[in-house]
Amino acid sequence: MSVRRKGPRATIVRVFTYLSLVSVAVVVIFPFVVAFATSTKNNQDIFNYPPTLIPQEPQTVDATELLLPDDVDVSDESLPLFTFPDSSTRFALVDNDISVAEFRPLDDIDRIIRLDVSSGDKTGDVVTIDGDEEDVFAIEVDGTTIEAYRSRLTSGGRFVSLDDPADERVELVNLVEPVQQFGPRLENFEEVLIDKNLGRSLTNTVLVTIVVVSGQIVTSILGGYAFARIKFKGRGPLFLLYLGSVMVPFVVLIIPLFQLMLQVGWLDNLSALIIPFMFSAYGTFLMRQFFISIPVEIEEAALLDNASRWKILWRIMVPLARPAIATLATFGFLYAWNSFFWPLVIINSGNPDGRVLSLALSTLGGRSSTDLNLVFAGAMIAMTPPILVFLFAQRYFVENSASSGLK
Repeated sequence: MSVRRKGPRATIVRVFTYLSLVSVAVVVIFPFVVAFATSTKNNQDIFNYPPTLIPQEPQTVDATELLLPDDVDVSDESLPLFTFPDSSTRFALVDNDISVAEFRPLDDIDRIIRLDVSSGDKTGDVVTIDGDEEDVFAIEVDGTTIEAYRSRLTSGGRFVSLDDPADERVELVNLVEPVQQFGPRLENFEEVLIDKNLGRSLTNTVLVTIVVVSGQIVTSILGGYAFARIKFKGRGPLFLLYLGSVMVPFVVLIIPLFQLMLQVGWLDNLSALIIPFMFSAYGTFLMRQFFISIPVEIEEAALLDNASRWKILWRIMVPLARPAIATLATFGFLYAWNSFFWPLVIINSGNPDGRVLSLALSTLGGRSSTDLNLVFAGAMIAMTPPILVFLFAQRYFVENSASSGLK
């Protein structure tokens, strides 16, 4: 029975504890939020500054809804919208590749006026700017004709106001602000699974993981029960020898294991990812320790009812060992799902149909390094199953099998 302390001091301690836990939770969850947000963005939105967590996409307008000037020939049905710094009016980009001339008025050469390259008429006069002679042009700005020289030619866009089609502007596209709207791009996941062939790798990983975890559970239950309940000569030394294999680093086993897979013809085959890992010394040790903790009286009562050892194992011991089995399944799942080095060694790099998810993600990160939204979409696909498995299985980690069996 827990005693809840009262008083101002206890309240302050609880508030501080909760705030600390919430702060740590935010720090831990924030990278996952960023990864999910990035996976649903378009490639342009990722590099926008300042960055945002909410996925956005350019707001567009249907070209058929605009009363465009006769000299505007629009090829795209949807036109992106922009706003200028000096106006809140939205402008549609009707042409993003036109020749733009930058004019500087003679009375204010620091001012830049961007017009279509065909705008302005030469006056015949010449002005010297920084030692260079420049032709003088007569240009019209806000209904007033002024004299200016042309400083350079560049490429820009032609914009038409939504409110007044006669209001046209020429400006560099990177100097205007695009109008954004909420727009998650869920097509990223479909593109990764289909176009980037991640779907086949996901299927291979699911198959390998299910078979490996199932094999580890069955072999660990049988081995753990045998070491825990069946008495035979040499049981103790054999168990210590079997358990000692856990201390052998996997890198020591790579070469002999590779030679063995080569001899049996499993090179570049999913069988090499499944069969060697269906047996787990750690899983056997875990199940043995759990079976030992179950009271022998339960098993003796079943023997009095003429139950065979096989029936005792699967009808009594296994149901009581659900916490240990869930723990073993979780650890086995995480290992099989995230395995990278052994698949990298045994699966040929030229065989995309035999890759697992870890190899496919590595390849995707190299080939699509500029498409970060696709890379993060693949990462989210790979992260989601382990997170869900851990969340659903974590409650079994703290269950007590002995108390459950004696109720």
